[in-house]
Amino acid sequence: MIDLARRTILTGLLAAATSGVARAAGWPDRPVTWLVPYPAGGGSDAFSRPVAAAVADRLGQPMVIDNKSGAGGTIGTAVAARAAPDGYTLLVGDSGLTYAPAIYPKAGFDFVGDFAPISALARLPYVLVVNPAKLDVATLAAFIATARRSPGGIDVGSAGIGTLTHLALGLFEARAGVQLNHVHYRGGAPMLQDLVAGHVAAAFVLLSAAADLVKSGKLRALAVAGRRVEPLLPGVPTMEQAGLGNFRATIWFGLFAPSGTPDAILDRLHAAVQAALVEDRIERLWAEQGARVELESRADFARFVAADAERWLRVARAANLKLE
Repeated sequence: MIDLARRTILTGLLAAATSGVARAAGWPDRPVTWLVPYPAGGGSDAFSRPVAAAVADRLGQPMVIDNKSGAGGTIGTAVAARAAPDGYTLLVGDSGLTYAPAIYPKAGFDFVGDFAPISALARLPYVLVVNPAKLDVATLAAFIATARRSPGGIDVGSAGIGTLTHLALGLFEARAGVQLNHVHYRGGAPMLQDLVAGHVAAAFVLLSAAADLVKSGKLRALAVAGRRVEPLLPGVPTMEQAGLGNFRATIWFGLFAPSGTPDAILDRLHAAVQAALVEDRIERLWAEQGARVELESRADFARFVAADAERWLRVARAANLKLE
């Protein structure tokens, strides 16, 4: 015989499951918000809009992009974490948000615990580049040798304190045994502008932003911080090929829902996103940006996010960063 306490628990679980199925059955019957926690024009925005439009065609309801920026993406992410788990508010997340709570004590969310991963949208690597007029080195080995001869003597830009470019610099210093002079900017655009102008000598720059500048000779690429040589920079080695093994710095963008969203809704979203990613127009657009995405299950994406979050959390904690 089932005792009263157990009966109450089972009744609650059954009611919750039934409610979830009921909500999923008619979903979506109104527009779905894709909350992007950064300003329009950034990577999260650029890689989500084409996919959202394709998903809207498949699901028969508008997918509305809502840019809610501030505090390194934590403001919009916290809003999404508190949203009802009904499939009508989604988050376009990225690598930097996974470790944000370690840097922003008032972030208001636990990324891995508060969100259900749906699908990756795009992945692309950073490239270590130099301004050859400022620092005339042709290889990663020469860059490291120069840095070792003059600790703190190379000015290297980042998109801001606590950003992935900042943590990548710290990780690079640890792996290469060098000390660099970090120059922090308020975003990747001003950093890149100063790098081209020669106000800083080097930086980790996204492949999509670096490729044309490298081809024009304004910047020189030393190594790609990804797993493979990239078609946009075919002559540039990976970090491992250039002699710095086990170093990767890539950014990914993905779609998430608040934890507790019914699996039936998550599965429909996952299928729609995966189908969108193999559309010819999206594949061409991604290739032009140097972005990749592997088709994978929700479970595989969740495992990837958890592992990547743990990796960058270790780096963030080692840097002992705390921002208000």
